[in-house]
Amino acid sequence: MEIYLDNGATTRVCPEAAEAALKVMLEDYGNPSSTHRKGREAKAVLERARAQIMAALGARDGELAFTSGGSESDNWAILEGAEARRRVGRHILSSDAEHDAVKKTLEAARQRGWEVTLLPPGADGAVSPEAVREALRPDTALVSLMLVNNETGAITDIPGVRRVMKEAGSRALLHTDAVQGFLKVPFTAPSLGADLISLSGHKIHAPKGVGALYLAKGVRLSPLLFGGGQENGLRSGTEALPQIAAFGAAAEVGRREAAAAQQRMAALRQRCIDRVLSEAEDAVVIGGGAPHVLCLSLPGYRSEVLMNYLEAREIYVSKGSACKRGRRSHVLEAMGLPAGVIDGAIRVSLSRFTTEQEIDAFAEALLEARRTLRKSVR
Repeated sequence: MEIYLDNGATTRVCPEAAEAALKVMLEDYGNPSSTHRKGREAKAVLERARAQIMAALGARDGELAFTSGGSESDNWAILEGAEARRRVGRHILSSDAEHDAVKKTLEAARQRGWEVTLLPPGADGAVSPEAVREALRPDTALVSLMLVNNETGAITDIPGVRRVMKEAGSRALLHTDAVQGFLKVPFTAPSLGADLISLSGHKIHAPKGVGALYLAKGVRLSPLLFGGGQENGLRSGTEALPQIAAFGAAAEVGRREAAAAQQRMAALRQRCIDRVLSEAEDAVVIGGGAPHVLCLSLPGYRSEVLMNYLEAREIYVSKGSACKRGRRSHVLEAMGLPAGVIDGAIRVSLSRFTTEQEIDAFAEALLEARRTLRKSVR
């Protein structure tokens, strides 16, 4: 039996999303920009999906523009968000714990003349509002901090960050990469207070290749992509309607089941911790906060070896972000963790489909790996 515990990398498509995509491909296949009946039918599908995701965000106003995924949303929010506040200054504030979609965009911004300050995460893996308060400057044009860290599950207090920005009289825009947080931790767009929120479909049981950027009321960005002026002039390119319809369907189902799923995942996460620590007293739980992400380390072991051992038993986890491709985690390094802890870290990430039996099988296999591999790894 396959046991998939790498939902932080991607999730399997839920039946509702698959059905929505198939219907568009076979029936509602018109171009949403066309004015004939098939185009109008497609346009209705597009706007329904937009409304479903706005409802899942709890957004009463503002705009939602569809993108190709979280990376494009992050690129757009950072590069054009900073430009939108260029008159304020040339300073961007972010952290050392961001996803590469943010970190590498910040590198590009630096090459374009922006000054970038990267705050280190705290011992819990999050960036505190107090750290933001100390680093804010009158010329800060953009603050970009992820809501839930994709490697540790640490939750940054975005509403708290908004409060300190307001207290400081900052005119900067606030962007949050909520790709790992959407429908995994309780929040609404108004409660976050962010001006820009990045989302991705394949983290919530929709297909890959679709995401969105939410823009709060009154926020307007220049396009990152130019062409036919789709998405109300915000993002050109014919909309990927099958993926978008699936994204909307997944968001609707996810919103309906969010509270129960979050409670269930949190219980499974704790069950896994308790089972592993009952035998492996030296195991380290890193960060935490979100119910679906568990970063565990067995110091003295190599995460690659542990992963291979688990994979041989058809249990799939990761050593951190799927984007790392074998490199040491910059997130765990930024937290100041010992090399042995970093090198022995694996990420277990859950979904609403994860079961107790899967968690128990993983924990037993990991403990078996610890017993079996001890002499060959230490």
